[in-house]
Amino acid sequence: MDTITLTSPLIDPAENDAEHTRFHGQDSLFQRHSSNPILTGKDWPYPVNSVFNAGVVRLEDGDTLLLCRVEDRTGLSHLCAARSANGIDGWRIDPQPTFAGNPREYPEEIWGVEDPRITYVPELKQYAVAYTSFARGGPGVSLALTKDFKTFERYGVIMTPEDKDAALLPRRFGGLWALVHRPNTSLGANMWISYSPDLKHWGGHRVILEARRGGWWDANKIGLCSPFIETEKGWLAIYRLFARKWRSVRFTRLSGKRRILFSWRPAAVLSAAGS
Repeated sequence: MDTITLTSPLIDPAENDAEHTRFHGQDSLFQRHSSNPILTGKDWPYPVNSVFNAGVVRLEDGDTLLLCRVEDRTGLSHLCAARSANGIDGWRIDPQPTFAGNPREYPEEIWGVEDPRITYVPELKQYAVAYTSFARGGPGVSLALTKDFKTFERYGVIMTPEDKDAALLPRRFGGLWALVHRPNTSLGANMWISYSPDLKHWGGHRVILEARRGGWWDANKIGLCSPFIETEKGWLAIYRLFARKWRSVRFTRLSGKRRILFSWRPAAVLSAAGS
């Protein structure tokens, strides 16, 4: 069993700029690139309101692909791919939406598709895109597979509303696929993991990380940032917060060296306790 400790610094939003590299004597975990923002709505080949919340992956040819959430002039969101040789500039943006809502066949997408997270799955030789589908019942988790980000195989809703912030892990565990997601229930908005034999039927649901209560920066509601990252010491999870006091904070730390104890299987989260 390995212990993963995340200790990235919490940066005051008022000081959170490219020149801020230290906080209370600690090295900053992230530094913003001087060219930010690397993409804006003004770069788009068709009229849009805004561009944000992109899923990202490195393609086989070395290009970086951003699958951006794009809000159109009606206020609904779709996904559009942008490719770059260096991930910074020279972006080649699809001339029209790459992946738009299809409410005729998938009514859960009537109010758009949002917030993709991309995982390359070697067994399938495809990219799995977990995204938020939005309809009258609220946000749900939907899944699509693609080989080229041109054509997609939709699986439809795999986690019913209200649920979002989902990502598939890249391989099976005990013969089952694993999905991290964040349902909003009467027990709170915590991070869960679920399992499936076929990417369609899901079960074995369990909480892997709870939002704390009270005055903590990550109280009441948390959610996954990027997909899980596998390291030599286990799976690294970077999550985001929704606490009202820190609503503008993007990069987070596990205050008090909050520890998540994993065995080799993502199912075996033994504790998630703050000190």
